Amino acid sequence: MLLTVTLAGCSKSKQSAANLPSGASLVTDAATKTKTLKSAHIKIETDGDVGSLPLRRAEGDLLQSGDAKGNVQLSQFGVLIQYDFVVVGKDIYLKGVTGGFQKVDAATAASIYDPSAVLDPDRGIAKLLSTATNPKTEAREQVDGKDSYRVAVNLDPAVVSNLVPGVTGTVTGKLWLDANTHDLVKAVLTVPGSAGKPATVTISESNVDVPVTVSAP
Repeated sequence: MLLTVTLAGCSKSKQSAANLPSGASLVTDAATKTKTLKSAHIKIETDGDVGSLPLRRAEGDLLQSGDAKGNVQLSQFGVLIQYDFVVVGKDIYLKGVTGGFQKVDAATAASIYDPSAVLDPDRGIAKLLSTATNPKTEAREQVDGKDSYRVAVNLDPAVVSNLVPGVTGTVTGKLWLDANTHDLVKAVLTVPGSAGKPATVTISESNVDVPVTVSAP
């Protein structure tokens, strides 16, 4: 009887794994959908020393056109400094810890953070998904309140560096894709950090195609 129960349990486990959809098809669907996004709320967080920019968090409402509004936190000399940003067309406005918004040039903005790349089909999240390799669906689980498939992937560091500047070396990731829509819900990337210690980048996506108005401050 014990042997029968054990074999039944193994069979059920294998059957559940076999019933998971193909990782390749899930990631392809997610990439295709992301390319057509009109807007989304995106949050990018880092844990550890990542890349050439001391980014700790970037969050905001972004449009595919590149218009965006939100804020970014950088670690400077061990202190978190927050900047608010607004991007309208080619005009970029930043607000530091004191004073109001100031219009800045592209080079100055890029030294802090460039949010316009995130929803750009040729540079941002859609590119990250479309260039992912070796996708493998691992499980179906709840993440951020959504029924999702977890897919393990390898990622192109050159594409990751569009989201977090300066990332190089081997990058692996876990993607959580909405089980119904195949939209990206969350991604956790493992990237090379300083002193040989791995670091992580977490990307969360919500409010997909919810209308957003961005205007100059």
